[in-house]
Amino acid sequence: MFTTKEGVDVGRGAGWSRPDAARIQRAGGMSKVPRLSICITTLNRARFIGETLDSIVPQLTPDVEVVIVDGGSTDGTGDVVRPYLERTPQIRYFNTGTGGPVVPNAGYYADCDYNIEQARGEHIWLFSDDDLLVPHAVETVLRELGDGDPDLLIVDSEVRDLAVDRLFEPTRLPIRERRDYRPEDRDAFMADAGNTLTFLGVVIIRRSCWLTRDSKAYYGSYFMHVGVIFQQPPLPHARVLPQALVQIRMGNAMWTHRSFEIWMATWPKLIWGFEGYSDAAKAAVVPREPWRAFLQILGYRAYGSFTRSDYRAHVAPRAGLLERLRAQLVLALPGPLAHILVMTMVAVSRSRHGSVAYNLLVASRNSNPVSRAIGRLIGHSLPARTPAS
Repeated sequence: MFTTKEGVDVGRGAGWSRPDAARIQRAGGMSKVPRLSICITTLNRARFIGETLDSIVPQLTPDVEVVIVDGGSTDGTGDVVRPYLERTPQIRYFNTGTGGPVVPNAGYYADCDYNIEQARGEHIWLFSDDDLLVPHAVETVLRELGDGDPDLLIVDSEVRDLAVDRLFEPTRLPIRERRDYRPEDRDAFMADAGNTLTFLGVVIIRRSCWLTRDSKAYYGSYFMHVGVIFQQPPLPHARVLPQALVQIRMGNAMWTHRSFEIWMATWPKLIWGFEGYSDAAKAAVVPREPWRAFLQILGYRAYGSFTRSDYRAHVAPRAGLLERLRAQLVLALPGPLAHILVMTMVAVSRSRHGSVAYNLLVASRNSNPVSRAIGRLIGHSLPARTPAS
């Protein structure tokens, strides 16, 4: 029908005072240099980050640390993290918001880079601030890193509802066996791993590789980690492990209102802009101009993310006459009506019980009583409070 994926969240805010932040940093400490750093860059996730840490902390060993960089949360995220710092020496916390010890309001991308600079592990796991590790995930990653010492390890993930109770997709990778890739396998690696890399939390990379590559060129792209991975030269040794080690919380993205811009313009431009990869490999990840498909535009209108400004910026300059007319027809549809129409189409499709229908219901600003009634008819029970409400 149309693409809906999870990605990174971007934003800024104010945080703890400098003395509090410094004291909290000293509270966490390790005498042993870790093999793995789990790096969480966060902002205003008080509602979820405790569950994320609950899934990680029982798996920590003396050679695994957690580094949290908070971009200045104002919702009490720091207060949620504080008890974990006090009882878990492997966790370190930094606040880059107003009054923090780094650069005030540095933004997500600089915060992510700063997180990696502060990490001490040989490898870093770029983990999200609202998703969960499955049991034994850290043990599995350490075993894989010890087997052949890959520079990059991509693991699989499963997609669940907002409460992480209902399973929608048990896997996101298109392969079923572990594969290793060398520079000459770059096209196969892009085709196999490109789609799953839209989710940050599957990436484990050698810290020295990240630090020696150009991450700043991808600030503002929403997918800085993808830019680091696919830029030239290819990483010497990449591995893809089709084992779901992460549970993705669907319906919680903070960028839903920008999803047309991200998935129909920014993401394809990023993938098709990489040098040294074939067009076939890039097309396996995303079409060069996915907005040309009518149902894509209609779907994003239902989400509330295809607007007249999106049309002027991304469609009109490149579309033919018929495509422009179709897009304008979609724009003429009121958002709630588009939502009802798309939910009806999804309800009679094979994906009616999947994450597309669920995400439409919980994440769209155009969700309404009629479309939610359709959702209930096809078996979707919705949380009492959703990002769209």
